[in-house]
Amino acid sequence: MSGEQRAGRGRPRSEDARRAVLDAALALCRRDGYPQVTLKGIADAAGVGRQTIYRWWSAKSEVLLEALRDFAARHVPPEDTGDALTDVETLLRITFATLRETTAPALVGLLAEAQHDPDLSERLQATMIGPRRQALHEVLRRGVDRGQLVPRVSLTLAVDMVFGVMWYRLLHRHAPVDDALVGELVAALVRLLGPDERPG
Repeated sequence: MSGEQRAGRGRPRSEDARRAVLDAALALCRRDGYPQVTLKGIADAAGVGRQTIYRWWSAKSEVLLEALRDFAARHVPPEDTGDALTDVETLLRITFATLRETTAPALVGLLAEAQHDPDLSERLQATMIGPRRQALHEVLRRGVDRGQLVPRVSLTLAVDMVFGVMWYRLLHRHAPVDDALVGELVAALVRLLGPDERPG
């Protein structure tokens, strides 16, 4: 978004104020955890009046969902290099680094709240979870189309496996979501979909 944007209700909003609110929401979530974040706290941290927050958003979930969507829009998937496994590795490294550094507390908090809010669940799937799954699926499909990968299992199952492991670790915190996990997942995908050894 650029310039003055119109929210779902109220008058047009300042892009500077909007960005301050979204950045503050993510920062508070990282520092304090999703349950402790409040609209008042976001307003105070962003240096805007509470009326500004309440005019544009009705719940903290709305603020954080927009913050995640905005953040994702500024961190586009990597370009096609011609090597599907390299592109998978790059996509996962970027995704996992973003989770560790910025988005994991907000994303996990929204997912928990979405279990009791079908509308939030649908929006979370449409704006965050679905697009990331589709990005990985497209990279794998390119690999199949080029003969680099062999679909011994469905690509949807392969995507579920990768992100299922990620979510399990995020939710249970028994192991890190880090570059070592990226390597393990790429190796598992090679066993499922690719040749025994990577070319070159």
